[in-house]
Amino acid sequence: MDSPHFRTGYVAIVGRPNVGKSTLLNHLIQQKISITSKKAQTTRHRINGILTDEQSQFIFVDTPGFQTRYSNQLNHMMNRTVIQSMREVDIVLFVIEAIRFDERDEKILELVPIDRPVILVINKIDQLENKTQLLPFMESMAKKFSFAGIVPVSAAKEVQLTELIDVVRPYLPESPPLFDKDEISDRSERFLAAEMIREKLFRLMGEEIPYSTSVLIDQFTVEGNLRRIFACILVEKASQKAIVIGKNGEKIKIVATQARKDMEKLFGSKVYLEVWVKVKSGWADDVSTLKNLGYE
Repeated sequence: MDSPHFRTGYVAIVGRPNVGKSTLLNHLIQQKISITSKKAQTTRHRINGILTDEQSQFIFVDTPGFQTRYSNQLNHMMNRTVIQSMREVDIVLFVIEAIRFDERDEKILELVPIDRPVILVINKIDQLENKTQLLPFMESMAKKFSFAGIVPVSAAKEVQLTELIDVVRPYLPESPPLFDKDEISDRSERFLAAEMIREKLFRLMGEEIPYSTSVLIDQFTVEGNLRRIFACILVEKASQKAIVIGKNGEKIKIVATQARKDMEKLFGSKVYLEVWVKVKSGWADDVSTLKNLGYE
């Protein structure tokens, strides 16, 4: 890491919702810091994941999926995060699904900066039934934009991620590392705890409920090898509160238990977690509330 030719740089991971951006980040750094689910638009914040080896430090910037369907204040803020992230990094990874490119992807490609390297990452190649479709698809994509590279991968199966790293590395500027070699994120444990709870809402609730919820950490203290965390789940309506809590509190108990186990694994310590639910109508359009939740 003391080499005069050491490289360090920021790499934005962008794409429409549900193409596997967060899964890609987690598998690149070999640690779960960005939440995932099968539902689109799970990621709401810019999250930096750090990978350091003997030659380079990659600071991967996971961004929300660029939203074209909804227009509340929350989605405006998330879209602004995507655009700003692309302007501030050294390299852009534009992620799409294998053999799928539509107007949503086209919209993001139009926003990609032309003054820095853009690498096309074709994800989910493990799901292709006919592998012979891949090469013609890559050739067609090469005509749409002057990509610095095109790399087909399976983030979930960790196929060709080493090759992706090798393609990205030469574009990192020569610079000493910005973070210690053992750091995996610049986000606080408090932030990551809230995200772990929010992930369980996306995974355990129905189709609509997760999009009407957010998580606020009211208290986070460290007592030796114990993290003591008190968290509040915000919902839009009283009927949603009842669903999140569940019959006899069973649903919220499952959410809290699964989130606590993930926190203990990530933090490497015991976690005491208390979670409750609060109705706050219109939170997704309230700028003050959104700022308290960490949106910019």
